[in-house]
Amino acid sequence: MKTMEEVLKDWEAVIGLEVHCELTKLETKMFCGCKLEFGAEPNTHTCPVCLGLPGALPVPNRAAIQSIVLAGLATNCDIEKHTMFYRKGYMYPDMAKNFQTTQGPKAFCMRGHLDLAVDGRGAQERLFWKDLATGEQSENMTRTDDGYIAHVGITRIHMEEDAGKMIHIGGDDGRIAGATHSLVDYNRAGTPLIELVTEPDLRTPEEARLFMQKLRQIFLTLGISDCSMEEGSLRADGNISLRRRGSKEFGTKTELKNINSFKSLHDGLAYEICRQAEVLEEGGQIYQETRHWDPSKKHTIVMRVKETADDYRMFPDPDLAPYDLSDEFIDRVRDMLPELPDQRAARYERDFGLSAYDARHLVEHRYIIDFFEAACEAAGAAAKDLAKPLANLALNDISAYVNAGEGIDFSQSALTPARGVELVSLVAEDAISSKQAKEVFAAVLEEDKDPQVIVEERGMKQVSDTGAIEAVIDEVLAANPDKVEQYKGGKTGLIGFFVGQCMKAMKGQGNPKLINELLA
Repeated sequence: MKTMEEVLKDWEAVIGLEVHCELTKLETKMFCGCKLEFGAEPNTHTCPVCLGLPGALPVPNRAAIQSIVLAGLATNCDIEKHTMFYRKGYMYPDMAKNFQTTQGPKAFCMRGHLDLAVDGRGAQERLFWKDLATGEQSENMTRTDDGYIAHVGITRIHMEEDAGKMIHIGGDDGRIAGATHSLVDYNRAGTPLIELVTEPDLRTPEEARLFMQKLRQIFLTLGISDCSMEEGSLRADGNISLRRRGSKEFGTKTELKNINSFKSLHDGLAYEICRQAEVLEEGGQIYQETRHWDPSKKHTIVMRVKETADDYRMFPDPDLAPYDLSDEFIDRVRDMLPELPDQRAARYERDFGLSAYDARHLVEHRYIIDFFEAACEAAGAAAKDLAKPLANLALNDISAYVNAGEGIDFSQSALTPARGVELVSLVAEDAISSKQAKEVFAAVLEEDKDPQVIVEERGMKQVSDTGAIEAVIDEVLAANPDKVEQYKGGKTGLIGFFVGQCMKAMKGQGNPKLINELLA
């Protein structure tokens, strides 16, 4: 099988996502008063409505409608004032009433978009972007200094209810194949769920991953869901097809179902690109089917032939009246919008002079945002001068520390925002070097002491006394006359040798920046 890079020279991938997000921050289900609670005893939060018992009538959850309107406004969607709910045929045992209440052709949120900044290694997956000049546009891609911006259309965001949870006993990896029996928990049935459907505007697995990550940032900022991919409250289906480069016709697509991690989304799509290319190049045919990504075996498996719209037998729900949203309701929801990730990143660039790259990555994780904001507030008037080193501390040291641990809550760590400011200030004042700062960072977390105390206890403070440094330099130069002559003869790379000798003589406490200047 060819690599994805080889395949994409001849083929173009066409990718669309369907992202499902449970509104876990709500108290009750979509059409009944049953409590929402992850991990509760099976079948303890059910009622006649979510079990579909005869005569039980649904009542829409107003807070859920508010949440989907928030999501639509945050993703540049038009909010439809007049819409309705439909019944979709659902012949699986995890939905007891044998239909799912969802929305039809017109959803609450229509015609939106998000812009993705793609750079670094991720940009390399999309070929030919380097052929563009900065600012030049090709299809939905606009070249930037270090990558490109991909404009991704959003077809709709509609409201529906989630199904229950099935557990298959006796099969492989918890799958139904080979299982002896299955259990069903209806606690999740009826959970408010929003589904966002993109246009087929994504061209690489990396773009799909970045879209999913950005959407998660937005939903977390809105506070409508915990977006836990591990617990299934945020998951994606990836639709993918191939077409020859230069062709405008879509190929036959396959759907990767229920992807629950960013890595699985990227790797599953990358595998499908290579698999489909191999089938097509051997004269085979791609069938419209639903497939499962197995991360342990690193390949996709056929689940079923994909249903068509006719199979769902959708019709307006006779128990739910058409929904009308007033201008006043939409305006009240609009007033609830917080500062969104893109707006926050733009503020960091404007107020702190950060690069677009740093600003964009600062807003990717809540713990980094919270630390950086609190540290800048603690820095007061010095915030603008210290913003760049604080950003580096958050993006490099803090991120590495959190990623290395299991479930670390950094807000409870010993490195408070005030201590972070103290640490970067010590470097800015040349009291310690950048290398020493990493040692102090680790010591603060381990010993729960202020950076200044650690520096003093360990005798780490740099010597910046010009006279003391010049005396050491004189000794080093006198001890190495041959190296001095080589330097004067043009071998200027020896400056590193002299700096190292001076630092050694000063037991690592000399100010390397000042030593460099005085040596030169």
